[in-house]
Amino acid sequence: MIERAEVLHIAKLARLKLTEEEIELFQKQLNDCLEAFRQISELDTSNVRPMQHILDLHNVTRPDEPRPSLPVDQALRNAPCRRDGFFEVPAVFEHQSS
Repeated sequence: MIERAEVLHIAKLARLKLTEEEIELFQKQLNDCLEAFRQISELDTSNVRPMQHILDLHNVTRPDEPRPSLPVDQALRNAPCRRDGFFEVPAVFEHQSS
């Protein structure tokens, strides 16, 4: 069973601020998911072949062959800020959580 404290921990990791109603709802939904997994784990799947997808899908891709790319001026044409042939973006600082 997922306890209230675990819901709050997950919310903190996801940086979510939950109302009391949301905490109760998410606790119920997570427990429902775990119950569904418990029921599935009771099934005998020894004769079931593993699969990557429930549908018979195949990835159709073109061959990966080198080809000319855009000239730098054209690639940066709409860039709001650029410097020395590169996109210029604001510095990103790591956030320390408590």
